[in-house]
Amino acid sequence: MNTAKVMQVAWREFAATVMTKTFLFGLLIVPAIMALMVLVLPMLINTKSSALEGRIAVYDPTGSVLAGLRHELSRETLLERRREVSKRIDSVMPDMVKALTKSDQVSKEMDKALGEVPNLTLETIAGDEALNAARERLKLKKGDERSLLIVIEIAPSATTPSTADGALGSYNLFEREGLESRFGQDVRNALKQVIVDARLRGRNLEADEIRRLMQVTAAKSEIVSSKGTQGKNEVARMLLPIGFMILIMMAVMAGGQQLMTSTIEEKSSRVIEVLLAAVSPTELMAGKIVGQMAVGALMLLIYGGLMAVGLVAFSLLGMIQFSSLVYMLIFFVLSSLTIASLMAAIGAAVNEIREAQGLLTPVMLIIMLPMMFMGPIASDPNSTLATVLSFCPPVSPFIMMMRIGAPAPPPDWQVWLAILINAIAAVVSVWLAGKVFRIGLLMNGKPPNLLTLWRWVRMA
Repeated sequence: MNTAKVMQVAWREFAATVMTKTFLFGLLIVPAIMALMVLVLPMLINTKSSALEGRIAVYDPTGSVLAGLRHELSRETLLERRREVSKRIDSVMPDMVKALTKSDQVSKEMDKALGEVPNLTLETIAGDEALNAARERLKLKKGDERSLLIVIEIAPSATTPSTADGALGSYNLFEREGLESRFGQDVRNALKQVIVDARLRGRNLEADEIRRLMQVTAAKSEIVSSKGTQGKNEVARMLLPIGFMILIMMAVMAGGQQLMTSTIEEKSSRVIEVLLAAVSPTELMAGKIVGQMAVGALMLLIYGGLMAVGLVAFSLLGMIQFSSLVYMLIFFVLSSLTIASLMAAIGAAVNEIREAQGLLTPVMLIIMLPMMFMGPIASDPNSTLATVLSFCPPVSPFIMMMRIGAPAPPPDWQVWLAILINAIAAVVSVWLAGKVFRIGLLMNGKPPNLLTLWRWVRMA
């Protein structure tokens, strides 16, 4: 096999794929969508609602809820609660985000997300007839009654157990149609706190003291292993392994699909016959695989760089070990060889893209297995399912990258055993695909089935 010819074919395949508007569009569409979601979408969606002003009617037969509810829903209390929420958000915000964003801009965005502080007036309802009348006023669309936003009915036993069965009651809340759900939830939270406080006072207990005793500040959580200590982030713990898998799968599948498509197009247009006059089938297949592997490596570099920028912005880059990047490159090469060989064999065996679907479907179903099991594997990367699939090509590289990216990575012997198995699978795939490629390139007519492909392997 002439290495120079292989590299010429590889460069031709790489250039024909990369230097096209379609590839550039596909390459940039993912970052563009991400930028659209982060920058443009918040501008299109007006999350800042107008200042809410109106009345809340309260039927309180207990006589111990209305005063506390009036305090909890006062403008001063709501403002203080917003400040506490802003402080909590600021305390967990990554330092990189604070450095890249002006403090006043962060405050404005927080205020926009939390919404305007409502200006509410609470009024008392006396008797069932007044309660029913207030509920009817919620239906009115015009006039001063439009300012009635919510009607609250407190159960007589909400704060003191009933004499019949000793059970504590609750409340009913009636909202005007179209009222913002966030505001309704704020009222429910305030009601819950006021009712609980009234129950505690009825038993001569101090509500603030009990809340202070029940509050536990979140402590620092770290994962300690033989490889060192690293911080624990529950969201990143789930998303990082999945990100590793999707990253390598996108790079491998993009190159493999393009390899199959280009082979079919060259065969149907008879260009393949001209190429075979200059290079051997083995050199042609090797060059195509190397060229499309370079395309996948380019995508891996670009999307991996974007992923790294995101991790740096959220101070999570320390969760990735250098060995994980080395393993990613190894599994990318082995997976690319295996998948590209299968795609090259399918492309050489058929005459049209439509005919390739019958052979491509079982291959794609197998490759999509990691997507089906990514939830269980990401939550428990050392389960029996994850361990078994780690040694089953061609899904092994994707599963193993999910496990390597997890906070509790697999033992080194499992990683190297998976590398050995995938290396053997890659060699076998290239060898079998070469036989099919050599015979199928010049075959025309009825598309072959799996039995026919096996006969081609034996013939070659």
